[in-house]
This record gives sequence, structure tokens and C-alpha cells, in this order.
Amino acid sequence: MPTYTDLDRPAQFLKGVGPKRADLLARLGLLTARDVLYHVPHRYEDASTVTRIQALEPGMDCTIVGRVVSKGVLPTRRGLRIFQAVVRDSSALIECSWPGQPFLDRTIARGDLLLLRGTVRFYHGRQFQPREYTVLARESEEAAEESGTIFPVYPATEGLTHRQVRTLIAENLDDLLRQARDEDPLPKEIRERAGVAPLAQALEWMHRPGSLAEAEQGRRRLAFEELFFLQLLYAQAHHRAAVERPGIAFARRDTLIRPFHRSLPFALTGAQKRVLKEIGDDMASPRRMNRLLQGDVGSGKTVVALFAMLRAVENGHQGALMVPTEILAEQHARTVQKLLLGLPVGVTLLTGRLSTKQWKEVSYRIASGDADIVVGTHALIQEGVQFHRLGLVVVDEQHRFGVKQRLAIQEMGVNADTLVMSATPIPRSLALTLYGDLDISVLDERPPGRRPVKTALRTESSRPKVLKFVHEQVRKGRQAYIVYPLVEESEKVELKAATAEFEQLGAVFPDLRMALVHGQMPGEEKDRVMRAFAAGEVDVLVSTTVIEVGIDVPNATVMVIEHAERFGLSQLHQLRGRVGRGAEESFCVLLYGGQGSLERLKVFASTEDGFAIAEADLRLRGAGDLFGARQSGLPAFRFANLETDLNLLSVARGEARAIVERDPELANHPQLREAIATRYEERARLFRVG
Repeated sequence: MPTYTDLDRPAQFLKGVGPKRADLLARLGLLTARDVLYHVPHRYEDASTVTRIQALEPGMDCTIVGRVVSKGVLPTRRGLRIFQAVVRDSSALIECSWPGQPFLDRTIARGDLLLLRGTVRFYHGRQFQPREYTVLARESEEAAEESGTIFPVYPATEGLTHRQVRTLIAENLDDLLRQARDEDPLPKEIRERAGVAPLAQALEWMHRPGSLAEAEQGRRRLAFEELFFLQLLYAQAHHRAAVERPGIAFARRDTLIRPFHRSLPFALTGAQKRVLKEIGDDMASPRRMNRLLQGDVGSGKTVVALFAMLRAVENGHQGALMVPTEILAEQHARTVQKLLLGLPVGVTLLTGRLSTKQWKEVSYRIASGDADIVVGTHALIQEGVQFHRLGLVVVDEQHRFGVKQRLAIQEMGVNADTLVMSATPIPRSLALTLYGDLDISVLDERPPGRRPVKTALRTESSRPKVLKFVHEQVRKGRQAYIVYPLVEESEKVELKAATAEFEQLGAVFPDLRMALVHGQMPGEEKDRVMRAFAAGEVDVLVSTTVIEVGIDVPNATVMVIEHAERFGLSQLHQLRGRVGRGAEESFCVLLYGGQGSLERLKVFASTEDGFAIAEADLRLRGAGDLFGARQSGLPAFRFANLETDLNLLSVARGEARAIVERDPELANHPQLREAIATRYEERARLFRVG
């Protein structure tokens, strides 16, 4: 048998494992001793506050721990079968009763040590009626003291119970911790500034806590390490980009910016002024700008982007604004041309809809430098498009582009600055995790004068009244959206359901012009319908998908969302943002089923602050479901919790950036370099390929 002296030895050679059990551990992803040491309990059973059986009184709601001394199934006259077990601790016995659960006779055995939560009743003597139970140990297994103990409960698999996993870890823990003491990747000074424990201490607290507070301290240290190394890799990527591809130091000429500012029919908000200074400082630096601009619907991102592009143009360079769809490109081009009216700036639109002749003409304007600002779709990165002197690339809703497209965007201009814009408010913890290599600016203030959208919650039974209201608004010359979610994965089923819903609404609104947009529609057809709606040729747009972010139809004043409980709060916020864009009063009506979702929907109805809604959504749904974050490249964490660890993440980011600023290649930090090369190798590789 080979001998292994480190944590990378196969789990098979741990005490109490062997080949058969190693196969079971492999199902849990536990292949090495290190994997076993880092196997995270998914919860803890707290037996430190148990009540002794002798002290139980009728009506008490409490927790007890005891051994099963006898058990059986008791029939009743009404045919109900009750599982009963007599449980004993060091003070007394009590009968426990589970009405209607005779199957427990097969899962609870004599001699089992149980942790039970429930209520004390008096029925022919004292009885304990458990709401829930946990088998802490079988008769054949050694157990800790019956009280005063925190029991970790581990993820398990068929053939390997959580108790067996706990026993296996307990038997090997001291040996594994001895080895872990020699490989703490975090320098002492970083641990002390962050207020986290040494590695071995944290792992011991995680597996053998004296209290729930100790267990949390253990998790916190391991979470900090995860977040720190992620931010360290981001900081190195940020540094490499600056060194390998130096930027352009744009002078503050103001030959275009000053007259543009004077021509605006509105005053800039405080947030816009703050963000413009951040972007201006970046563009004046010889380092390439790589910045994320977050702003809610209507916060003025387009104007900020225009200021930045004009800075490039007045320095003899070009600006490019790239958006995900043709209809958005056309809309942005119109907005930019309108705002720049009277200024000597050439604005060009480039999309896939252009004829061959138009394409050649536009391509020539871009290559010759006649086009100062180019607005377009992914057509901007197609072969044959050559910029004269590209200075700034603005990417709207970057998450809508694929990985290859994102890499191509980076190659558009060798030295060009990059400004990424998002109208989807993202909680700070998610932004730092998804976009850790970017500097972040936030527009958290809306221009004054925009009327709030009236938001109403209605049950499904109110649907006829709501549809009557829609009809009344359309008769006043307004337009409306009706959105409903589809849960079916089959394309045929979705198309059939969408068509059926559309036909049903057609019967309700026989005198209105209606159109349907659904997930299985070709992009060109969807664009055609959206253009017709924007042109006022459609009264009611029925959609089974989240309507395009950024579509601007000022005359649309009503948004009805069916089965609102099926949407996340951030999705609802994006939908509500489609109305309230004109001078008329606008309405958003949420039809919901069941009371379970009411509190969540009340949170949404109480505010139009997208960042507050995003934070609430993160708390309620978790990072994995938010904005499809798993599909957006959100790293998987074993210990960190983005809902609760924002402060830890901020500290980790600060420490990582400070280290890379002083020591970009980590020449003076061998511990960190070694950890990246071994334990964080896969994540580092992903950063190297972008």
C-alpha cells in the first residue's frame, strides 16, 4: 500500500474508509483527504440547550435528547396508526408520539440517540409530540454526551448516512488538522486585519464547534479565504490589462463637451456629476479604463456615455456604442442624434439590417474616420468592420452577449477604454463578484420630474376588472403590455400556451389591435412586432417573455403581469420600467395567486428603487437564482454567502488590491502564489483565458 503524508492522499486511505466506502465518498465529490476536511456541514443540531426530561411540563415547547428504549405502532379505533417510542435521558423517561406516521417504525431503532423538537402534552400521563427529529447516533455508534453538544449534519448519499460521515470525519479530524496547520495560505497580518482565525482553528470550529458562534466563526474564515483569492485574481487581471495594453490619456479639451452640456434641456443629477468625474479621471489616465456603470431605468446612463464618447471624439478618436438588439440600436441612434443636434459630430448606425450597398458605405465612414460615434449591434465586431481610431467602447447590457462576443469587444480597439453599462441594478456583493475586475460607478439618483408608476396588487379573481381597466386606458389613446410567465420547457407546449392565451385575450378585446411576442419567435419577427408597438400600430402587446430592457414607448402606460409570484422581484422591476416613460400617469398591476407570495410582492410595490429591490431579491431568492446569475458566470462558493458576507467581501477586495498594487506578481508572497498554483489553479486558468 502506498504511503501518503499530505492532504492530497486519496480518501480511501483514511481511517475507516477503504475501497468500498471511498466509492460512496466519491459520489459526494470527496476524492482526497483535503476534500473530506473541507466537507461542509449543511446545518448544525444544537443539543446545548436541551431540556431534561424530568423538568418537562405540559404546554412546554422545547428540545430533548434521549435514547430509544422501546418502540412500536399503536392502532386506534378510528383506523389511525400511531408510532410511539419511549425515550430516556439521564433524568427520566417519556413517551413520544407520532400520529399517522407508522413508517417511522422502519427508520427509528431501539438504542438510537434522538434529538427531538416538539411540545409536551398531558394524555394519560406526560407525552412528547415531536415536530421534527434527528438521529444523532445509532446504538452501535459511539456518541458524544447526550447534551451540551453541537452536532454537525453533513450532506450524505445513498449507502452513507450523515452520521457515518460525521463519525468518519471525527475519527480523522485531529490528524487532518495537524497537516492543515502547515499550509495556511493567508499571511498572519491579513488574518489579523480581517479579524479571521488561522486555517486549522477555523476547520476545527466548523467540524467540532463548542457553540453555534464558533461554527459561524469557522465558516467566516473559510468564506474570507474564498472571497480573498477571487478578488486577488481579479486584481491581477486588472493589473495585467493595464500593463499589457496601455490606454490613451485623453486631454480635457471641452471643445465638444462644454457646448453639449449647455445644450441639454435639463440639469445633471448629483450622481451623474459624480460618475462623470470618475470616468473623466479614468480617461485622463494613460491606463485603460475598464469600468461598469450601473444605473436604474431612467437614471441617465445614455447621457453619461455620450459625455464619455465626446471626450474621445474631441481628442481625435471614435466612440462605439454596442447594444444587444437591432431595435435598441435604432432607438439609441435616434436618441444620440437628437441630443447632439447642432454639434459637428458624425453619428452612424451599423446593424445586420443594412443592405450590401449601405454596409459598404457605413464601413467606409467608420474606417475613414468620418463616423465619430458608431451605434450598433454585434455587427460592430464582424469581420470587415475596421475603425479609424477607436478610443472608447461603450457596451450596453454586456451580459446579453456571449463569451466569444465579449472577447471580440475587448479586441475592437487595442488601446480603447471600455465602459460597460447595466440597467439591471445588481447588489454590491454580486457586482463585486461578477465584475470584480472592473471599477464600478453607480447612478443611484433619478432626474427630478419623472412621475412614479402606480403599482397595485390584485388577486387572480380580480382579473376581469383589471382587463376592463386596460380597455378603458386604451380607449383614452394609451397602450398596454400584458405579460404572463410560462413554466413549460417544451417549445411546442410554450407556443401552444402562448397562442391560447392570446386568443383568450382577443375574445376579451375584440375591438383592440393586439400582437403577441413569445420565446419561440425568430428575432426578426419579434423586432417587427416591437417596432409596430413602438409606432402605435398595436394597442395591447401580449408577451410570454421579459420585454426588452431599454425599449422606449412613452405612450405605453399600463403593465399587467399575470402570475406575478412566478417572477423574481428584479424581473418585476424590469417589467415595470417599460411604463412611466411619458408625461401621462402610468400603472403596473400584479395579479397573483395564493397568499404565500403576498409579503414579497408588497416589498416590490412599496418602492421603485431598483437597488433596494435587488437587495431584497438577493435576500429572498439567493444569488444563484438572481438575474440568472448562474448563467452569467457567478462563481460557485462553498463557504461564502453573498446575501450576508458583503462586509467580508469588501475587506477581501481591499486587501487583494493593496497587495497587487505593491506586488503584482506576488514575488514577496510565496504563500499566496503557492495557493493560486495549487488550490485555486482552475479558477486562475479561467482568469488567464478571460
